[in-house]
Amino acid sequence: MPQRRVVSGRSQEPRQRFAEELHRLRTARKVSLRQLGERVGWDWSLFGKMEKGETLGSPDVVQGLDTFYGTPGLLLALWELAAGDKSQFKERYRRYMTLEAEAVSLWHFAVSVLPGLLQTAGYARELLASGGYKGKELDQQVEARMSRKALLEGEDAPPFRTILSEAAVRTALRDPTAWREQLEYLCEMAEQPNVTIQVLPQSAGLHGLSSTDVWFLRLPGGRTVAYTEHGYGGELFEDSAAVERMQRAYDAMRDLALSPAESRKFILCMLEELPCDPST
Repeated sequence: MPQRRVVSGRSQEPRQRFAEELHRLRTARKVSLRQLGERVGWDWSLFGKMEKGETLGSPDVVQGLDTFYGTPGLLLALWELAAGDKSQFKERYRRYMTLEAEAVSLWHFAVSVLPGLLQTAGYARELLASGGYKGKELDQQVEARMSRKALLEGEDAPPFRTILSEAAVRTALRDPTAWREQLEYLCEMAEQPNVTIQVLPQSAGLHGLSSTDVWFLRLPGGRTVAYTEHGYGGELFEDSAAVERMQRAYDAMRDLALSPAESRKFILCMLEELPCDPST
């Protein structure tokens, strides 16, 4: 069978095609990102990130753009294809990624691995490679993970709190330079006004989430969902009773953690303990 000829010359990759279409429609209307933000009602920086492919936005945002451009259902259909693209995120993350884009605040606990939103490319690559990814698929997964970090950038970025177990902070990468870069990045992110990082010391002992990595997402309207994960799967909890139980365990654990200031000093001390790079 002959290969299908690409007629439009536009990307055949769903995420990139969505971004291209957003840019094409805006430039055809001859409006700036700021003007678009004023007319549609969202912060203009979000549209800039969407056109760069850094984030997909939420369904509400996309429906607003469909209305503004007079393309009923077109952009939302492209958004659904991009959100469900398996080359970007695995099946089990689809629903979670959709909700994450809508969240007005996020909080998290890490048992042994740093959260994707705070990972450097070097950390993500070594972690994903240890899980069996390699070659082009590994590159795609690293790129996809790095694109999520745009969620914490810009004026409209939601508040994000993470509590990192001491084990997660002390489990170093094999590459000393990459590990130094990761710790430096944690310190840098801890200074962002919307990001709070705390370390839970091993001396805190056992607690209700000792074996559970968990994310809590506060959604528009006040509803909260929880997502637990491990190296080979994850589970989304939308039932309020289950979420409440995990929230109580999280609150009790947070009382045992170091303060944000003490946590930053803890990470800085770890940096000081690392051997110096002989090339510097």
